[in-house]
Amino acid sequence: MYSVDTGDTAFILLCTALVCLMTPGLAFFYGGLVRRKNVLTIMMQSFISMGVIAVIWIFGGFSLAFGPDIGGLFGSISYHFALDKVGAAPSPDYATTVPFILFFAYQLMFAIITPALITGAFAGRFNFRGYLQFLILWMIFVYIPVCHWVWGGGFLARLGVVDFAGGIVVHVSAGFAALATVIFLGPRDDIAPGEKPEPNNLPLVAVGAGLLWFGWFGFNAGGAYAGDGLAAYAFTNTTISGSIAMLVWMMLDWRAERRPSFSGVLVGAVAGLATITPAAGYVPPWAAILIGAIGATVCYFAKCVQERFRFDDALEVWRAHGMGGVTGALLIGVFASRAINTVQASFEQFFLQLLGIVVVGAWSFAASWLILKVISRFGPIHVSREQELQGLDEALHGESAYRL
Repeated sequence: MYSVDTGDTAFILLCTALVCLMTPGLAFFYGGLVRRKNVLTIMMQSFISMGVIAVIWIFGGFSLAFGPDIGGLFGSISYHFALDKVGAAPSPDYATTVPFILFFAYQLMFAIITPALITGAFAGRFNFRGYLQFLILWMIFVYIPVCHWVWGGGFLARLGVVDFAGGIVVHVSAGFAALATVIFLGPRDDIAPGEKPEPNNLPLVAVGAGLLWFGWFGFNAGGAYAGDGLAAYAFTNTTISGSIAMLVWMMLDWRAERRPSFSGVLVGAVAGLATITPAAGYVPPWAAILIGAIGATVCYFAKCVQERFRFDDALEVWRAHGMGGVTGALLIGVFASRAINTVQASFEQFFLQLLGIVVVGAWSFAASWLILKVISRFGPIHVSREQELQGLDEALHGESAYRL
């Protein structure tokens, strides 16, 4: 017989649903930020991830990430293939008080949203065939190995690298993959140098940001895998960091542009949520205040790097998610407290976190670039200039978000 805690199970069921909601929320967020002619394309790129990644996760992906370790690099593909040995009994290694099949579902939601985050970087440039190929290969060769290295008992976990809810596994991997894609694909043809395209629908961006924030409670608090005090700390730290980052970003924007912007407020909140993600279950609430402020500042001024090297990250995925994940993961080594969890701030922990970031960021960038090189040899992945100018909604899908 097996023992399941019904309270923990109910809590993780709710968290799983919340994280699932984040992918449609991301679709709304990105859909409102792009030009009107590309709204449906970028939203479809998020939604299709829910289908493609589910198939990969069932047939080998979950087993490669969380199956018995092989050399610290990946799990056994056959151990949980097609949900073998994944049932109502809890796992002795992961989420030990809830059904293992629920742990499978919860982790699936993380796998779905991570590649969807990347799509904001190459908005308006990637054709759908190429995107599907990239999505499949990136999940297999980037996300799944990184997930195993950090969360599945791989070599980074053994060294002592920690990531409570995905700052390294999700945000660093997606952020540096985004950087690789925009450098590989080059700038958009329908954007003049120095032009700042306006969002087509800011209320839609606000709806998406609200859904993301709401879902982020499941994203972070669920990392405790129990409805306990640790989950309460992660939950509270999440909203503190997002709130502080929103205010700091607004003040920085106000100072630079001479007026506050609603889009800046929303992006700032998301940057703060991304920054607290790796540290949410390791730091006290007072530290979440500083993490939110530091994260917003780092992400805001990361635009200097973007402008210096002129890479066209359309929705600033590297800036908000990549640099947010880097900042939050490093700050574990500065603010973590054993009064909250098992990790204590120290120089050793700081440098372990730095090692994890460098390994994951470098692997994600290099592997993403290689994937793009491979799939581009089998046909063009960049849309034609005519399609880009027309808009991908009509050119690729024959649909339009707005019939005015």
